[in-house]
Amino acid sequence: MDHYEILTDEGAGLFHERLLTLHSQVAAYLEAERREGRHLQYSKVFLSDISNQQEALEASALMSQSLAQADHTVIQQSPVDGHKVGVLLKTSPHPNPYHLCSLRLTDEEVVNHGSYVQTLMLFEKYAEQLRQQGLNLRDHCVRTWLYVRDIDTNYAGAVKARNDIFRQHGLTADTHFIASTGIGGRASGRNVVVAIDFLTYPEARRGDLAYLKALDHLNPTHEYGVAFERGTRVSLPGRRQFFISGTASIDRHGQVVNVGDVGRQTARLLENIGALLADGGATTQDIKYFIVYLRDLADYATVDGYMQRHFPHVPRIVTLAQVCRPAWLVEMECVAERPT
Repeated sequence: MDHYEILTDEGAGLFHERLLTLHSQVAAYLEAERREGRHLQYSKVFLSDISNQQEALEASALMSQSLAQADHTVIQQSPVDGHKVGVLLKTSPHPNPYHLCSLRLTDEEVVNHGSYVQTLMLFEKYAEQLRQQGLNLRDHCVRTWLYVRDIDTNYAGAVKARNDIFRQHGLTADTHFIASTGIGGRASGRNVVVAIDFLTYPEARRGDLAYLKALDHLNPTHEYGVAFERGTRVSLPGRRQFFISGTASIDRHGQVVNVGDVGRQTARLLENIGALLADGGATTQDIKYFIVYLRDLADYATVDGYMQRHFPHVPRIVTLAQVCRPAWLVEMECVAERPT
């Protein structure tokens, strides 16, 4: 089975010193994984201040000697427990079936363009890359992550652009959408307001992908004007993987549940995740990691305490990232895996 680990800096010292200590942890972990026959397939780096940190990260031994050997992505979503940098690592004994494509725009590209145009540009770049490989968005993209700066202002434009792109590529409520997290996040660049990561499965065949609904708990997303699947199950040789989209405290009518109560919202969103997994033949015991997104730093103790009580052995990182509806105080995504 694939392994996932989340490591963070030791929480003291200057940024370059923290990178050194984190590199030691990552290198030791990857060496131990290699001895077990597992190799790095991709990583995701979370920074607390990308404008001041990305250049140092790119020049670090952590990047050049460890993370750069495989697909990787970097985003500003600050770990809320006092760390400046965290990293999610995926290792596996299997050949990597996926490609993680991290697309970012430059300030020169986005002059005078808002979230709608920036989202179109990123999807069009990705679609062109797929075309050059003989692939397409509809059949080969498994998952996306849309990072939107100042999400309360810019999310509507990103959603409209995604809806328009999907219609152009034959993705509708009658066919399928793509699992996704749309969340607050920041790439480098003063004028960049949207960044996207794409997960591609080049060898996907008809029937390899199934879409998780859990309609007794959640409504179809198109009913409130957005286009994404709440979860996708991928059938691989001997196993199934489950990509659960960013999930919040919502009911089957599309309404926010437990407004103002982050503890009860946490319980409800995890109930929703359990229902999505059950829809695909898995349980919460199959979850390999969580990414937890908080709107408010003051809610950290409540949410992390809940996770420690209910999922003490599942790796997680809690980040400060605005959720796409102000009434949602917390959102989570996860990956699960189950042998067939």
